[in-house]
Amino acid sequence: MTDYDYSLMNEYSMHTATCGQLRASNDGENVVLTGWAWHNRDHGGLIFVDLRDRTGYTQIVVDPDCVSADDFATAEHLGREFVLRVEGTVRMRAADAVNPDMATGEIEVLASALQVLNTSVTPPFSIEDGIETDETTRMKWRYLDLRRPEMYENLHLRHRVAQALRRALDERGFVEVETPILANSTPEGARDYIVPSRPSPGTFYALPQSPQQFKQMLMAGGIERYFQIARCFRDEDLRADRQPEFTQVDIEMSFVTEDDVMTMMEDVLHETFAAVGVDLPVPLARMPYAEAMDRYGCDRPDVRFGMELVDITDIVKDTGFKVFASVAQSGGIVKAINAKGAGDWSRGEVEKLASIAEVNGAKGMAWVAFTTGGEEKSPIKKFFTDEEWAALKQAMDVEPGDLLLFAADKPAVANAVLSALRLHMADALDVPREGHALVWVVDFPMFKYDEDEKKYAAEHHPFSQVRREDLDRVESDPLSVGSYAYDVVMDGYELGGGSIRIHDADEQRRILRVLGLTDEEIDDKFGHMLNALALGTPPHGGIALGLDRLIMLLAGKDSIRDVIAFPKTSSASDPMTGAPSAVSARQLKEVDLKLNL
Repeated sequence: MTDYDYSLMNEYSMHTATCGQLRASNDGENVVLTGWAWHNRDHGGLIFVDLRDRTGYTQIVVDPDCVSADDFATAEHLGREFVLRVEGTVRMRAADAVNPDMATGEIEVLASALQVLNTSVTPPFSIEDGIETDETTRMKWRYLDLRRPEMYENLHLRHRVAQALRRALDERGFVEVETPILANSTPEGARDYIVPSRPSPGTFYALPQSPQQFKQMLMAGGIERYFQIARCFRDEDLRADRQPEFTQVDIEMSFVTEDDVMTMMEDVLHETFAAVGVDLPVPLARMPYAEAMDRYGCDRPDVRFGMELVDITDIVKDTGFKVFASVAQSGGIVKAINAKGAGDWSRGEVEKLASIAEVNGAKGMAWVAFTTGGEEKSPIKKFFTDEEWAALKQAMDVEPGDLLLFAADKPAVANAVLSALRLHMADALDVPREGHALVWVVDFPMFKYDEDEKKYAAEHHPFSQVRREDLDRVESDPLSVGSYAYDVVMDGYELGGGSIRIHDADEQRRILRVLGLTDEEIDDKFGHMLNALALGTPPHGGIALGLDRLIMLLAGKDSIRDVIAFPKTSSASDPMTGAPSAVSARQLKEVDLKLNL
């Protein structure tokens, strides 16, 4: 925790010191402390109270010879989480009573007066670190959960990171600008949260999925360097690193190349990490999108461990195992990972992994186990020639104790299957993943094909600039077109994404047409942007960082809900306030809406 300027902190409050402040140098001082009664103990007529606030805790000693009879009676009947004001004198603890694990462990405060500022009913869970209370209960009583030291530390870390980001960006000439929360609905990849307009019946605002269009129009307005710690909203399925409302550090710059944006961001991240005691070596490595997909099966690789994907298509294209051969000969790929240390798993344990493959689109999963005793176990070995088997073992760097897991399918499916298995096996085998590793993933394709919708979609977003050498293929061969897009990946999570933007109105219209929009729809949804681009918008680009994910990773947590003060559950509800909730018929009438449930 960063040291506070306690003189300023104590200046405008009911106390003269905080519960985590006092040390041996304060011996003999008269102090006033405020906080919560954390633990109470009665030791032979002396009452000991651990008084806690956000900075730590101090042991209070209540001696019947040093306080009034009423105050001592109050101390005898304190409940957990009672709010107290204590006056007393700092004194050194006896040598055998010093607590080296406690910041204030050398001293205690001998109370001269004690006042209960508020009582508390019995809390629904203990205000301690490391509790096993289920998350829904913690969220229902979130204000109690926030009293726990580790939760306060998460929010304090978030504060320090946000302030460091603001300082670093301010020093580089960026201007913080707020953009609208109530805006128009535009197709940006996820469902919008929509808000009815009372003055204009039948029309709706949309809460922003990101400030993307507004920040580009700020560049059209000559702001040149903009940032915002922005609230964003997406109505999508939730997971541990996703919330319906989230915060991103939004950044845009004019007259820049992609190298300019990435170099600036590296410097800002280096300073921000340093502010919270983390060394981030820069410059960061850059990995092309195609390489990330080939080696790790995803565009957000965790590069802290190996177990990389190996393409064995050429080895198995003529094998007797028809599943592999047919995929290899029909334009698909066959890839494998080597889970070193799992070779002695039972057949039942291995075959349970097929469920992970199936969730990611595979029809099944082949495997080969090489036990530490030298056995080679697999249902598919009999289909290989000796030459093919030797080539497979060499390509996969096989040793006793290894387990090979295979995927054979279209590249997108095979990569997704092995990417998921790679992460699962790393967890199952406790593969070390220490510290933090950041890497740029660059050279994203401009388009992908949506099999469900049967149309092209933007790989990043539709405002990314196409690589100049690919412009003439935008309509004729969209999937071969690249873009000036880049992601910064941290510990296997997409920390941020950005691109150089389209600044030409005709080029923007071409991209939106490829995505299936008619000129009428383009003018309706994006006319304001096209007008701005046609009026001298400079070349520009930027990036947006997920602040919640950044704090989650720096705090070593598994869920962003632990670093958000008042998060939603996985069903997008708030157990504390009851949101979302029904509204009255009058409220619906005011916005000309009727429910059809």
